[in-house]
Amino acid sequence: MKDKNLPPDNVSLSLEELTKEANNIIESLEAEKDLQNSIDSYHQLLKLNNIIEKKFHKTTKIINEETKKKIKDISLNKNEK
Repeated sequence: MKDKNLPPDNVSLSLEELTKEANNIIESLEAEKDLQNSIDSYHQLLKLNNIIEKKFHKTTKIINEETKKKIKDISLNKNEK
């Protein structure tokens, strides 16, 4: 799913807020009797899942880059001694 298809109000939410929203949708899906409402809710849940995935990938990339930089700095400092 492309970023332009994602609701802009959800993109700025934290992972915790997105998770709470996803859990609310899941609870409503479990209680829903109308199939059409279930389909709409399910599509919204899929969009939220994609946002959450992208945030995890972005955070993982940042953590990996910071870790590599710290390892390099430690190696350089060790070699200088």
